[in-house]
Amino acid sequence: MDDPYLLATRAADALRTRFGVDGIDLALVLGSGWAQASEGVGDVLDECPLDELPGFSAPVVAGHGGALRLVRTASGSLAAIFTGRTHYYEGRGVAPVVHGVRTAAAAGASTLVLTNGCGGISHAPGAPVLIADHINLTGATPLVGPRFVDLTEVYAGRLRALARDVDPSLEEGIYCQFHGPAYETPAEVRMARAIGGTLVGMSTALEAVAAREAGLEVLGISLVTNAAAGIAAQPLSHAEVVEAGHAAQPRLRGLLTGLLERL
Repeated sequence: MDDPYLLATRAADALRTRFGVDGIDLALVLGSGWAQASEGVGDVLDECPLDELPGFSAPVVAGHGGALRLVRTASGSLAAIFTGRTHYYEGRGVAPVVHGVRTAAAAGASTLVLTNGCGGISHAPGAPVLIADHINLTGATPLVGPRFVDLTEVYAGRLRALARDVDPSLEEGIYCQFHGPAYETPAEVRMARAIGGTLVGMSTALEAVAAREAGLEVLGISLVTNAAAGIAAQPLSHAEVVEAGHAAQPRLRGLLTGLLERL
């Protein structure tokens, strides 16, 4: 099995060669409902299928794209936009889940924006919510061996303040990552609420840990696509997640555009 850090370096080298650049300044990982919102947020220089680069696989989840897009932002930065991600529940292990994050860091990025679609415990469906902190309930970590990473501030306060400059109405929440792919039970949602969670989902936390290990400054934004199990009467479905993402496109696009003008 390839060393995950060496594999990320190989992927970063391939990225530079494929796009003809010396490196990138920032990266965005787009979760469920976010891929279309990235259109028009900067000048697209080029893109390629993710699985053309070492260590990447094509996304398997509806609502996720499968490309790596290079964009020049209004501020002049080079941004790599990952329009899909590998989820832990796919059974490939943790290293593939965080491979995009490590590749972005190896390619020179200093800032990472992680997005997702999630269930809301204390937030209304349809709203983007800034992640102030997370609770990792997967029982996994991307760190192996004596890699003692400080997680006092995983999600940078500076970047959250920047996001509120773009959209002052943004709420903040605590994101709980479950293993998936089954949605959480009402009892699990009550547990998440009891320990301080306000959002539940199946991504992001593992990537954020790997990003902090790599020294990246992280901004996390959740799109609340549905009420968490037991909060609303109707059953949950992935079609609902995709539909909510479509409905939120104008606000999400405005938020991403405003952010990239400042990063």
